[in-house]
Amino acid sequence: MPRAVHRKQRADAPAGFFACEAAGLRWLAAAGGARVVEVLDVGEHHLDLVRLDPVAPTAAAAHAFGAALARTHDAGARAFGAPPDGWSGDAWFGPLDQPLTMTTGEHATWGAFLATERLDPVAATLRDRGLTTPADDAAFARLADALRDGRWDDDEPPARVHGDLWQGNVVWTADGATLVDPAAHGGHRESDLAMLALFGLPHLDAVLDGYRGAHPLRRGWQHRVGLHQLYPVAVHAVLFGSGYVEHTRRLLHAAAER
Repeated sequence: MPRAVHRKQRADAPAGFFACEAAGLRWLAAAGGARVVEVLDVGEHHLDLVRLDPVAPTAAAAHAFGAALARTHDAGARAFGAPPDGWSGDAWFGPLDQPLTMTTGEHATWGAFLATERLDPVAATLRDRGLTTPADDAAFARLADALRDGRWDDDEPPARVHGDLWQGNVVWTADGATLVDPAAHGGHRESDLAMLALFGLPHLDAVLDGYRGAHPLRRGWQHRVGLHQLYPVAVHAVLFGSGYVEHTRRLLHAAAER
């Protein structure tokens, strides 16, 4: 029996938009960890995926998802900021109707990657749109300097991260949690976990228990959640304004003052 198809489409999608997403999905699936929606076909203006049938999440499924996500991360990437295999060039982050360009690169450290490919560009966009104050701009600069100086670097190699892992991109099915809509790249494992916490994933404690059972987290990871959430919240401020601007400001100054 043919499988039901879910088609994502946009007639004026940026060139390569759907090919990039397809490459990310296949790269994540190749890790053999968390389930990933299957790609059936990709074209310039569409992406066909196997249609998923959602069910209510359970603590047991969440625990299994946590362990599987750790295995995905452990599959690694060639560098911090590197795009998924099968794609070269910049990528995108955000909703289908208004994605922001997400630059790629190959960095030896996570801090340099975060400063150069994420915080510097989004800080410039916020400033250009009049959404930051001079104090905010100075805080972004201080934080970027601290990141490049290695304040938060560790011995973790680049992880194979989903990159946009909020709860809406985790679909619970009868087979377990399935990942959709990635912004996949080589990053830090804590970034995906921070995204899961950002908008309240169901059974998050069980996910974290399963994850730590497969790959223990570094001491103090809870205190770095805000740093990892800064970029996605700042993108929300660019796209939607409103309370996300103040949320960005709180995360920014808390990180810059540490």
